[in-house]
Amino acid sequence: MSVNAFIDTNIIVYAHVSVEAAKHKMALDLLQGSLVDDNITVSTQVLGEFYSAMTKYKRSHNEIVRFMKEIIRDSNVVDVSLPIVESCLKLKETYGYSYWDSLILAAALANNCAVVYSEDMQHNQVIEGRLTVVNPFANVPEKKS
Repeated sequence: MSVNAFIDTNIIVYAHVSVEAAKHKMALDLLQGSLVDDNITVSTQVLGEFYSAMTKYKRSHNEIVRFMKEIIRDSNVVDVSLPIVESCLKLKETYGYSYWDSLILAAALANNCAVVYSEDMQHNQVIEGRLTVVNPFANVPEKKS
């Protein structure tokens, strides 16, 4: 049974950058498996963060645009609206996440997602009784510097 899932920026970046092989494979598996069912949601915030992150990996504008067009084609892209920002501020106060992570949570909740995939938040935490944070890399050993 498939569920509506919100994908945080870091998962999409790992799917497009193979610096950490285990995370790259897991992110690809997650996105390719989920996208088949058309249940992936991302926000305009995620698209902006993705563009910024990919420039740090020295990807060209044209390459990033190609990736972004694939993301847009294969997912439900939602706008960050004023009600989402207002919800974000309440979530930030309640859960203590950064503004940006709270904005991810607010967008996921507003779009009836059951799961948010992110490595930046507390694995298995339930937000507002209906959104579960899942870190798909929770069992991947940390990369040594």
